[in-house]
Amino acid sequence: MTLSVVPAARDALDALAVPARPRVDPHDVVVPDGYRVEVVVVGLSFPTGMGIAPDGTVFLLEGGSTWPTRPYLPARVLRLTPDGHLDAIGEEPLGGPRGVAVHDGGLFVSDKGGYTSRIVRYDLASGERSVVVDGLPDGGWHEPGGPVFGPDGLMYFGQGSVSQNGVVLPQGFTVDLAKHPHAHDVPGQDVTLTGNNVQSYDPTSPYPYYVETGAFKPFGVPATPGEVVRGELKCSSGVWRCRPDGTGLELLAWGVRNPYGMAFSDDGGLYVSDNDYEETGDRAIANDPDRIWRIRTADLPHGSVSTPDWFGFPDICGDGLPVWHESHLPRRGTPAKPLLQDPPPWAGPAIYLDKPHSCMTKMDFCRSDAFGHRGRLFACEWGTLAPINSPRPEDPEHGFKVVAVDVGTGTAIDFAHNDRPGPASALGTAGLERPVDCAFSPDGRSLYLLDFGVARVEEAGMFAFAHTGVLWRITAGESV
Repeated sequence: MTLSVVPAARDALDALAVPARPRVDPHDVVVPDGYRVEVVVVGLSFPTGMGIAPDGTVFLLEGGSTWPTRPYLPARVLRLTPDGHLDAIGEEPLGGPRGVAVHDGGLFVSDKGGYTSRIVRYDLASGERSVVVDGLPDGGWHEPGGPVFGPDGLMYFGQGSVSQNGVVLPQGFTVDLAKHPHAHDVPGQDVTLTGNNVQSYDPTSPYPYYVETGAFKPFGVPATPGEVVRGELKCSSGVWRCRPDGTGLELLAWGVRNPYGMAFSDDGGLYVSDNDYEETGDRAIANDPDRIWRIRTADLPHGSVSTPDWFGFPDICGDGLPVWHESHLPRRGTPAKPLLQDPPPWAGPAIYLDKPHSCMTKMDFCRSDAFGHRGRLFACEWGTLAPINSPRPEDPEHGFKVVAVDVGTGTAIDFAHNDRPGPASALGTAGLERPVDCAFSPDGRSLYLLDFGVARVEEAGMFAFAHTGVLWRITAGESV
């Protein structure tokens, strides 16, 4: 399907026909000296990921009507050719596409699910679509991660947790509890439960009624002390690899709360972004930093990982402290108690920690001297959902930028951001809203930056606006 694309002069970006984002201005995006920001595409609806082919073709994903309170919008896979032609090569069902990678004549797309997520492959020559991986536990709060392809030619991907904070609760679902009442987390190893259930109000009951819910259980199903829940290959909060056709599936790690961003370094190391727990609800956890993990089991030969690494979900924060530690006690909500008895060894520490609720998303390594910062990991920060997920006055300013991380030292610099913290629409400017993905061009001179668009957050919920997404390009060697 060919889309209506109109090349526009720069002045036209000052009068867009979208009330939620009526202006886009590259001058409002702050980058280091020696870089130029330009607009490539405006008018995208809830873009969630992108991938770039060796010839420079950019594949863009639109998430569709995953978010409530709007008319139906298709979840599309778009193709932008180097000559500026934009078309849709497919639509994805379920919750919409989230990640995309180009490999060996195929386009691999991860789809958020109903009860399960999947990865599909488009043959770029014939357009044929096939499912290569299916049955990853979903139906809740978090997302599929990847796919990305390693130097070994294998496909690596992840799936976030079903629950926000380790127990399926109403505040972590909004509309999804009605759609998927039997959804629950699944461990990647056998675990023994403490029996510390969480008591919460049942919104599906016709009268006020409280129920108890345990870890790795559907809402309203309690756990018993000493109960053993068997681990499964297809778990939630997992990171896997397999051959491009889906065979040889191997679980590398689990306990990664939301492994949305995945990238390989020049030396073949696999890095995964992850988001913090929420300070809200009936198992509230405060001051948990966003983080990036190094998945060291990915260094081992395919098929040799007998025991996956565990990165802490649902009982350990990104800083290695338990969720019930005094530094993580909430100002709002009920404090957390241990869910796992004798948990696996923690696979941390993280290689990088950032402020809570920055919402780290997708990322890419710089592999070229032409752009500068070679070896740095460029990571997007979608931005906070406070006050929904935190009552702290400092948290609404966290995120809304791209950082360049030195994975060796665990430090980072702000690379692309607005002149003040926050999304442009809240600042009255025309720069970045919510960076969701970034990827380097094949020649290494440019960084493409995908901006989700306007998503306003209030106590009552989040309200995202269609046609406000933007694809930016930051090029080295040219002053703004």
